[in-house]
Amino acid sequence: MDESVYSPECAKQMVWLSGLLTYEEASQVLARIGHRVIPSASIWRQTQKHGKRMESHMRHQEQQVSLERVVLASRRCEEVGSKGVSMDGGMVNIRGEGWKEFKAGTVYDIQQRWERDPQTRELVQVPHGVHIGYTAFLGGPQEFAPALWRLAVDHDIPHADDSAVTADGAEWIWNLAADLFPDSTQIIDWCHACQHLALAATALFPNQPERSQRWYAQAQTTLFQAGAWAIAAQLEAAHLPDHARYFRSHQRRMHYAEFREQGFPIGSGTVESAIKQFKSRLSGPGMRWSRSAAQQMLIIRAAVLDRSFDTLWSKAA
Repeated sequence: MDESVYSPECAKQMVWLSGLLTYEEASQVLARIGHRVIPSASIWRQTQKHGKRMESHMRHQEQQVSLERVVLASRRCEEVGSKGVSMDGGMVNIRGEGWKEFKAGTVYDIQQRWERDPQTRELVQVPHGVHIGYTAFLGGPQEFAPALWRLAVDHDIPHADDSAVTADGAEWIWNLAADLFPDSTQIIDWCHACQHLALAATALFPNQPERSQRWYAQAQTTLFQAGAWAIAAQLEAAHLPDHARYFRSHQRRMHYAEFREQGFPIGSGTVESAIKQFKSRLSGPGMRWSRSAAQQMLIIRAAVLDRSFDTLWSKAA
């Protein structure tokens, strides 16, 4: 089919749908809702064509706001508020290479909401990530860094009143956080910390599930209120240095009661959700991608998720 028969608006909708659904599903939606019979192969070709220019625009924007070129204000802007950053990795199947990791990041405003505490039943303010921006890159931390920094600049992270990086314990994340966001508070995701607590509980009381569960429940309270040093000391006294090392090395990132008082989220749910949403489009059953097509789809998918697709489409024209 002659691809020139598609108007710019039609091509735009095809590419947007491809970031939301598989090519075959997008074809079905266009036929049922749009009353246009467009083969999935045509949607694929349009996505390849326009994905290249969208990627080119993003790489250009990253160069324009690189750490070496961007000039920050001498004082912080007013009314920027608190911001958050989270990072994680996911897997995508690359043709001829096998499963490869992509890095994903989220940047968001921190908003306080009144919620009922599950234990005390009192109304308390709980921080949440809102107005979330997404980015992803197929490659290592150094290749991912420009994309994350561009997103951070777009969302005024450098001018925020205060900010926090919340993530799991991966070393590459904290190295990148130190390089890009040296003034941000670093926080280990609460759920990941609890997973390590559960492993330590089993190591402390093997074949004693009731004692293990009791220790785990008490240790959660200790970790939240007293911090990681108390847990590390218990595990070292029990001659479990491997389990203690995790809490000792991340001690400064586990002051959970203090972080809550400061208004920071202690969970990395924004990026955990992002990884699932990227994988739902790129890691479905039988999906394999060329490296270039995967990278372009990561960009399209991110723009669909944070509703910046129309802006990206126009600027990349």
